[in-house]
Amino acid sequence: MSQYTKNSPLGDGELLPDPIAQLAAWLDDAKEAGMIEPTAMALGTSVDGQPSVRIVLFKGFVGQDLSFYTNYEGRKGRELAANPRCAATFWWDRLERQVRIEGAVEKLPESLSREYFYRRPRESQIGALTSRQSAVVASREELDRRWEENAQRHAGAEVPFPSFWGGYRLVPASLEFWQGRRGRLHDRLRYTRSGANEWRIERLEP
Repeated sequence: MSQYTKNSPLGDGELLPDPIAQLAAWLDDAKEAGMIEPTAMALGTSVDGQPSVRIVLFKGFVGQDLSFYTNYEGRKGRELAANPRCAATFWWDRLERQVRIEGAVEKLPESLSREYFYRRPRESQIGALTSRQSAVVASREELDRRWEENAQRHAGAEVPFPSFWGGYRLVPASLEFWQGRRGRLHDRLRYTRSGANEWRIERLEP
């Protein structure tokens, strides 16, 4: 059984007072550690008591909030419309660290979604236009055919921005920073919002 020994103990006073700055620092560490996808985070939604989890890519901070992009008409978009609260987790095995986040989501302004959409590779733009996310498709060939049709239809022109696609901002209510320790007595330090720009830090038992 593995022991978690990569890090020195995480003392009560070692975290930054601002959890977003602390998260940014740990993200930088994950990028430097050579993770395949350091910005991957598991996003959990729930409707009528049934949880659903998938991996999405964190796409940067919008002020003090976290952003990600998706199809608004897929399962996650429908669930966020029904219950605009979610949880997210980053896991960096090479660092023996994770960050758990809970909060509410809001759609980003269309202007920000458009700006990001047109920074994506053209193939990804066509993919977003093509995908009926979460819908049943008869075959891979059908999906590829529709992609090719869109690629040919818009060849030499700007890919139209899909109205059903865009970004969300995750507004954190709490963030927990977890770091592995020997004997499974891991360090867990949780930030809880106590005011508009104020946070309380508490240590949790592992």
